[in-house]
Amino acid sequence: MDKTKEKQIKRDRRHAKIRSEISGTAARPRLNVFRSNSGMFLQLIDDVAGKTLASANATEVKAENKTATALELGKLLAEKAKKVGITTVVFDRGGYKFHGRVKASAEGAREGGLVF
Repeated sequence: MDKTKEKQIKRDRRHAKIRSEISGTAARPRLNVFRSNSGMFLQLIDDVAGKTLASANATEVKAENKTATALELGKLLAEKAKKVGITTVVFDRGGYKFHGRVKASAEGAREGGLVF
């Protein structure tokens, strides 16, 4: 099996395990993280209704590197969440390690005022 394919399968397995344990509601939505080589996406999702309440994309932020972009992206999402009236969330790291860009986006969201 191809090495990248194997890594994706393992990440999908980890993400499925995480998703079996957490779920978002309207009062406390799930903060979902997706990262790719070129960008990063954060969403606040109400799993009960199946709707995205707020989202932020790496193209909306300007920074010198990917980690700094993730930090600013977390702050931007927190700002959008406050406009919608959300203060507490459940963090879904998406099967990624809580390290680097994922950790930076969580720290940015916490700095912006989200509680998790």
